[in-house]
Parts: sequence; structure tokens; C-alpha cells
Amino acid sequence: MTQQRLHHPRPHTPLLVRRTASLVVTPAVVGHRGASGYRPEHTLESYRLAIAQGADDIELDLVVSADGVLLARHEPDLTFSTDVATREDLAHRRTVRTVDGHRVESWFADDLTLEELRSLRATERFPDVRPGSASFDGCFAVPTLDEVLSLVAEEQMARGRSIGVRLEIKDAAFLAAKGLPIEEPLLASLRRHGLDHARSRVSVMSFEPTVLQRLAPLTRVPLVQLLDEPHLRPADLAAAGDPRTFADLGTPAGLAEIERYADGVGPRHTWLTRQVTTDAGPALVPTTFVRDAHREWLTVHTWTLRAENRFLPAPYRLADADADVAGHGDLAGYAALLLGLGVDALISDAPDVCLAARDGDAAVPAGD
Repeated sequence: MTQQRLHHPRPHTPLLVRRTASLVVTPAVVGHRGASGYRPEHTLESYRLAIAQGADDIELDLVVSADGVLLARHEPDLTFSTDVATREDLAHRRTVRTVDGHRVESWFADDLTLEELRSLRATERFPDVRPGSASFDGCFAVPTLDEVLSLVAEEQMARGRSIGVRLEIKDAAFLAAKGLPIEEPLLASLRRHGLDHARSRVSVMSFEPTVLQRLAPLTRVPLVQLLDEPHLRPADLAAAGDPRTFADLGTPAGLAEIERYADGVGPRHTWLTRQVTTDAGPALVPTTFVRDAHREWLTVHTWTLRAENRFLPAPYRLADADADVAGHGDLAGYAALLLGLGVDALISDAPDVCLAARDGDAAVPAGD
């Protein structure tokens, strides 16, 4: 079968791709860490804005406090997304650990109590790229999982529509070794909120296969195996001496194995196309990943779609992208391309832009 080249779309020009059907009636648009292109990530205000923009689901990463409470942070290292480095009263809690083979000196969520974590305030991860979001630094607290689930319930009642929640488990193998297994408090929280069932619009994701395999017989919510860069290894497999990489998990044989314990697969968006050079400039051609996953009846949830030039493939950046790091490229065009490939969900920092691309709106609504 000859691959079809996907050129950078121009205004009012249809994508040069044959549309492939997704496995769902309407592909979902997911607010990644909320509407994190506009507000500091993993805050109630970021989630609330994503819901107001119309996101079908919100996504949050889970970390654990020293006293076993689940909170929404991208990773245990708190330096990048909170004001912890400015807190003189917590200076003595700075520690050193090895993260992905590198020595890191910082403050980590699982070393701090819930009381200490709740005293922190969120900050923008990319202040040079997102000065508008950075203007809210110090305004918002670090929420617990229970607080986010309560917010979603309130928003559903107020808006009269169902809102999904994507929960990403972080560092499961490390936390289990430390005596802080994450699946137990996660399932307990879902049960408290009446969400541990197949129709709850909750799904659980992880880069680590073993925690999903442990969860599979314990819950009926959908499970999604995340795939990072192909050359990397899942942390749990590396810790166990298993040589497999994400590339191995993403082969047809690997996808068949994933189907035994998960309902979907979440590849980084770079899995779905590859860049080629043409006389007209850089272009993208599709890989077979979506087709291979759908053959196993695995839904495809791709991440993370961001509006800024820095994060977009070359054909979708502005001409002056190097000079304007905070400038926005053609995220709507890129989202439309991925939808044309048949993905089942777009996970984005700018859910408003992806919703406009999915629904064919003439104008992309403003983030605020």
C-alpha cells in the first residue's frame, strides 16, 4: 500500500489525506492538565476553564503525599510547577534522588505531608512560552484527587452534561517499593465518588504496564497504556531488568499483548506520522500505528497537542517560529490531520483549538 503524503494545510484547503474511521462515534477532546495553555497546570481553575471551553474530558496526573493522599501534579518533583523553592520553611525538605538515571536535588511530593503540599501554590511550567498563564503564578493551590472529582461532579450538574476524567498514574513501581502503592488509594477514591464502574466516564492511564496489569482484574474502568518516545523504556520494566522499550510495546505483537489488559493505547503524537523533506519543504506521512491499534480494537488517545510553535511539527509552525517562541502555529490544522488518521481522542493543552478543529468552527475561540 502506498503511503499518502500529508502536506501542511493552507487556509480553506482540505487535508490531503483519506479519512480513516475512529473506533468511537465522536473523537474526544481532552483538556491536558486542564486548559494548561492558559492557566497553571493541574489546578482547579485550569480544569474549570477546560470544562468551560467544552472539553469532553479532563486529564490529571497523580502523585502521592508522604501520608498516602493522591494529588494532581505532573510528577513528584515539585520545583517546576509550584513555588516550593521560595519556601524557607520547607528548605530542609530538599532531598536528592535518582530520576531516570540522573541525580536530582529537589522537593518531592512523596516526601511532604498533605498539609505541607496544600500550603504550596502553583506556577506556570513554561513561563517564557506562556506569559499569560504565568501571570497567575501563586494564585492557585495544589488540589487533591477528591477535590478534582468533586469539581467535575459540580460542573456536570451545573452544565447538564457528562464530563470524563483521565487519571494518569505516575511512578507506580517506585512508589510501591517505597511502601506507597498508588492503586489502593486510587480505587478507594473512585468508590467514594461512585465512579468505579464501566459507565463512569473515568479511565486510568500509565506508561508502566505492570500497574495496569494489576488494576485490570480490580476495576471496570477503561485502562490505557501510554507510549513515550520509542527508544525509552517503561520505568517498571527497566527496574525489573526487562529490556523492552516503548518501541517493542508499539509493534503489532506488542499491541496484541496490550489488548490483553488494556482498552486503549496512548501514543505520543510523533508515533502517528513521520517527517519527510520535499521540494516544497517539510511534510508528514502517516505511519501504520492507528491502523495497527484498531486491528486489536484498541482506541488511540494521542498526546500532547500544544499550540506554541516550539511543540508543533515543522510543517505546522509559523515561518518565524525560531524568533517567536511564544507564538502559536497551526494547531487546528495539525489536530484536523490527526483526526483524519482516525484517532479516538486528542489530549491537548488548548482544548478550545482542538474542539474548533473537530467541530469545524470557522473561528477558534479565545482561551480566556
